[in-house]
Amino acid sequence: MIGNSCMSLLLSGATGFLGSALASWLVDNADYRLVLALRRKILDPFPGSQSVVIGDLDGDTDWSPALLDIDVVIHTAARVHVMDESIDNPLTEFRKVNVEGTLNFARQAAAMGVKRFIYISSIKVNGELTVPGRPFTADDSPAPVDPYAISKWESEAGLFQIAEETCMEVVIIRPPLVYGPGVKANFQSMMCWISRGVPLPLGAIHNKRSLLALDNLVDLIVTCIKHPSAANQVFLASDGDDISTTELLKQVGNALGRSARLISIPEYIIIITARMLGKHDLSQRLLGSLQVDMKKTQDLLGWRPRVTVDEAIRKTAQAFIRQC
Repeated sequence: MIGNSCMSLLLSGATGFLGSALASWLVDNADYRLVLALRRKILDPFPGSQSVVIGDLDGDTDWSPALLDIDVVIHTAARVHVMDESIDNPLTEFRKVNVEGTLNFARQAAAMGVKRFIYISSIKVNGELTVPGRPFTADDSPAPVDPYAISKWESEAGLFQIAEETCMEVVIIRPPLVYGPGVKANFQSMMCWISRGVPLPLGAIHNKRSLLALDNLVDLIVTCIKHPSAANQVFLASDGDDISTTELLKQVGNALGRSARLISIPEYIIIITARMLGKHDLSQRLLGSLQVDMKKTQDLLGWRPRVTVDEAIRKTAQAFIRQC
């Protein structure tokens, strides 16, 4: 159980999308000693925190300079999912960082007396798609498909093994699609398409997708720092309002002040076209359902989403407009 006295936190991935938002919150809102593990030296990335240069994340990384007197580790750094992977053996590359790198980090943390290790995993450990009305739960049997998801599942299993062998607690969070100010990848592309008035053949999609606003994920991680019931558990979370791709596009358009130009085309035509263009994975994300059940998170932690989908989309769109 984590005490309530002033705590020391070590955060990896502090310059990433999630890590930077979490570091900003911890510096501004909480009475913690915050240490940032960085790949390379950056001058005062978050004033009020302490930075330690660790280098690349792999099985040989020496974490000892950063782990001194640390109570809780929050590990957000990872080799992330790549849509168009070009290397010959991506699983090997994912394992070097996400499995070997993570477990090396955790073993050193346990040896240095760290009390809790919070690991940001992925809903892809559960699988790629859900059947309508049957959302993923935290206690489902894992069913990872691609190399990224497999590496995340293997790292989770290794972390729980370390927890059994040591006194260090482990907390796993598997977020679905995370969005917020500064979001990149597909969500950013979607905002670009809408802002440019590009016609999109997605006006009649009736799937259901769980999303997780950046602010809500940060709030959940902060909750897991001290909550006694978080120890050695897996948590799923969302904004609590699953929406279709069509609904998402319309809401983003409204937030951008540009009506999304949606064309209603039958899903089977989109699927066939996507396969012909080698974009089957993208069509799955646009057309398929992926819902999460966060009842366990709510029951054990008393956690509820802090912001709604509408609020989070507006905030994301406003940041996008400012950047353009």
